[in-house]
Amino acid sequence: MATDHIRYDVLARDALRGVLRRVLADAAEHGLPGEHHFFITFLSTADGVKLSPRLLAQYPEEMTIILQHQFWDLVVTEDRFEVGLSFGGIPERLVVPFAAIKSFLDPSVQFGLQFEPSEAIAEASEAVAEAPAAKLPAVPAPSALPVAAPEPAAESEPGKTSEGAEVVRLDRFRKK
Repeated sequence: MATDHIRYDVLARDALRGVLRRVLADAAEHGLPGEHHFFITFLSTADGVKLSPRLLAQYPEEMTIILQHQFWDLVVTEDRFEVGLSFGGIPERLVVPFAAIKSFLDPSVQFGLQFEPSEAIAEASEAVAEAPAAKLPAVPAPSALPVAAPEPAAESEPGKTSEGAEVVRLDRFRKK
């Protein structure tokens, strides 16, 4: 097999992160249209991620947030987004670089993206875990995922907020 000197995998990953950046920028400027809402999973210990110590203790490896009804001050820059969310009634400000994002899902239209961690993110995660650095293979290209819309939660389910939004792990939507 020939060597890919152009690195199409990196170009595709960056282009799809551009889609994510544009969607979030539109949501920051105009709000979420219709029934759109976003599940965003990211590596909580990746370089540039800013979480409170409380959230980092609760989500030491990765975290999934939902942008739907209760978020504020969404700011999108070239390399990251910042957003205000409430966790257990406590307001928090999160900073998430696009390079730290593992997946993005908009279940209202069954659209999803999944990203493999870049070498820099993987190395940062290994350093936090104090594991020796390993040589990583080339980053596979991200892919659009066919996804099923989430099922509505019952009133008594854990993770359900008072406004009716359900907090779930994205793994629930992945095919096993």
